Amino acid sequence: MPEVTVRNALLAASIVLTLAVAPTLPAQPGPYHITQTWALGGDGGWDYLVPDPANRRVFIGRENRVMIVSLTDGKLIGEVTGIKGAHGTAIAETSGHGFATSGADSSVLMFDLKTFKVIGRIHAAEDADAIIYDRASNRVFTFNGDAHSSTVIDPVAGKLITNIALGGKPEYGASAGDGKVYANLTDNGEVVEIDAKALTVTRRWSTAPCKNPVAMAIDVKNHRLFSGCRSGVMAVSDYAAGKVITTLPIGAGTDGAAYDPATGDAFASNLDGTLTVIHQDSPDKYHVVQNVVTSQGSRNMTLDATTHCVYLAAAKYGPVPTESTAANPRRRAPVLPGSFSVLVVERTP
Repeated sequence: MPEVTVRNALLAASIVLTLAVAPTLPAQPGPYHITQTWALGGDGGWDYLVPDPANRRVFIGRENRVMIVSLTDGKLIGEVTGIKGAHGTAIAETSGHGFATSGADSSVLMFDLKTFKVIGRIHAAEDADAIIYDRASNRVFTFNGDAHSSTVIDPVAGKLITNIALGGKPEYGASAGDGKVYANLTDNGEVVEIDAKALTVTRRWSTAPCKNPVAMAIDVKNHRLFSGCRSGVMAVSDYAAGKVITTLPIGAGTDGAAYDPATGDAFASNLDGTLTVIHQDSPDKYHVVQNVVTSQGSRNMTLDATTHCVYLAAAKYGPVPTESTAANPRRRAPVLPGSFSVLVVERTP
C-alpha cells in the first residue's frame, strides 16, 4: 500500500481514537470564522499545504501528485504528477523550480514553477517527508523521518549536496532567514538547529514538557519558534537562547502550525476538528484566543500572511465498520470518495 494511503488510513483510525479518549477543546467565539469551502475532490490522501502568496496559489500533497490550487477562487490550476507518496513542497522562486518529496521511493522531484512539468529527480533518503527552501543559503532541505536526516539540494542544478544526520526523527522545519534552519525531532522531543551554509548541526534543545513535536512555525522578528506537539500543547521556544519559554494548550492530534507577524497570532490545526488560535501579547507572553470548529481530521493547514487567511485540508468520513475485513482489518473510518475539500478561515471584525 502506498505510504500516504497508509498514513491517511492511520489518520482515519486516529480520528476515532482521538475523539474517544481526548476531550475536544470547547469552541470559543472570536475573530476567525470559516467563510468558504472549496470542494476539490480527487482520490488519495493528503499531507502538507504550502502557500505561494506571490502567485496566489497553494500546493497540496495528494498521495501520487501535488495539486496546485488558486488562492483567488479555489480552482485547480494544475498538478505535479509521478510522485509516490507525496508529502511536502518547497518553492525556490529564485531558480524557478519547485521541489516535491516522494516518500515511498526516497526521492525529491524538481519541477518547473510555471508549467509544473517534472524536470529532475534527486535521491534523498528513507521517508523523505517535509521539505523547505532556505533563501539565505539558496538550498533546499528535506526532513527524512525514518532516516533521521536532512537531504540538502542545490535548487538551481537540482543536485544532491549532502545528507545531514540529525540524531532523531524530524518532522516539519522552518528557515530563520539568517542562515539557520530549525526542525522538530518528534521521537526525541527536541528542536535541532542546522547551519545552512556549513551543513552541520550546531545546537539542540528539549521541548519538554511538550512531547512529540511535529508542526513548526517561526516568528523571525522576535526569534520565536512554535512547535505543535501531539501531547496537546504548543511549545514556544526562544531560538536565540535555545530554550522553551512557555507552552499553551491546543487541540488533539495537531499536524500544522503557522504564525502571522501582522496580527501576532499563531495557529495549530488539530485532528479533533479544531483550529487553536494563540495571540502573542509579548515575545514571552501568550494566550489562547479561540478554538475554531473546523472538521474532524483537519490537521493540515497553511497561512497566507498577505490576506491573513488560513486554509485547512478537510474530508468527510464514513462510519467505522462493525467488523474487520481484509480491506479494513483495523476497522478504520473510511474517507468518503471525492469528499476532499479546503476550508477557508478568515479574520473578520
